[in-house]
Amino acid sequence: MRVSPSPIDPGALAAEVSGPSSGAVVLFLGTVRDHSPGREGITHLDYEAYEGRVEAKIDQIVDEAASRWPVDAAAVEHRTGRVEPGEASVAVAVACAHRAEAFEAARYLIDELKARAPIWKKEVWPGGEEWSPGS
Repeated sequence: MRVSPSPIDPGALAAEVSGPSSGAVVLFLGTVRDHSPGREGITHLDYEAYEGRVEAKIDQIVDEAASRWPVDAAAVEHRTGRVEPGEASVAVAVACAHRAEAFEAARYLIDELKARAPIWKKEVWPGGEEWSPGS
């Protein structure tokens, strides 16, 4: 688990969770769009995280996933700071023996991360900006 301004390396994340007992590795990348509902021309997003709590919350969510599915390994990364359209802002990698469980666990991780992790984003566009919860 890592929360930092550094770019996400999807290959490294997949390699981190891969192992000989895993028949499936699911990698989800959340990328910044140049638009959102009712708004075109997003120039970038700025992410902030509650440093004293975000890592513990993400670890809790990963532990929950591992208790529900036979997860061999899981990793989560989230960017902070400025992230440009097309860049990954969040990544989830899950390894399991079978693909169905890997997909389900990865879906759980990203959905719960977005709902519960103390991470906020500010959308920036020409002439305006707005903060919102979620990643």
